[in-house]
Amino acid sequence: MYRILVADDEPDVLSLLKDYFEINGYEVITAKNGKEVLEKIRINPDIILLDINMPDMDGLSVCSEIRDYVSCPILFLTAKVEDSDKIRGFASGGDDYIIKPFSIEELGARVMAHIRREHRNSIVSNARFFGRISIDYSAKTVSVSGEKIGLVKKEFEIIELLSMNTGQVFDKERIYEKIWGYDADGNASVVAEHIRRIRMKLADESYHIETVWGIGYKWVK
Repeated sequence: MYRILVADDEPDVLSLLKDYFEINGYEVITAKNGKEVLEKIRINPDIILLDINMPDMDGLSVCSEIRDYVSCPILFLTAKVEDSDKIRGFASGGDDYIIKPFSIEELGARVMAHIRREHRNSIVSNARFFGRISIDYSAKTVSVSGEKIGLVKKEFEIIELLSMNTGQVFDKERIYEKIWGYDADGNASVVAEHIRRIRMKLADESYHIETVWGIGYKWVK
């Protein structure tokens, strides 16, 4: 079963596409804005239908943000398109344009054609996005607005632990045990120093690591 991620801010269009592709045997995941696309991209879709004119983040911006982390075809949905728009779309990593209003049967045929022709050797992405931060857990890298941040191994592991458990509070002792191990020589005070360094490197995005006074730390979106 192929998995398709459909993003459109028009509920009627989203419902139409969901019904059509489910009837045709696809697993359909929907998103009504750009932020939801970033949250759901870790499902590793086989193809993405991306409306250009969405609130918060338009389709071109979303495509640019996720292109390095997904290898599947990305098809833009748009009411109209000029040559300059096409150039921007292809430059951002898009594979095709679907002009609204479209024939649902033609759309289905083009989606399948792209899957068959463009289905690349899958590189399973394991990335999550938090505002301007992108965390690639497979490559063990953290980027802010596309720029990789220089992190040492323990710093990344702390970010990994907290961000994979968004909203959960970890005290310093628990972080130390999970990252350094039960038998490590040292104590939990080293955690605070690593958190300080991480915050310095994340700069304006450091608010994602929140101090819960008297308890520990948690990752917030």
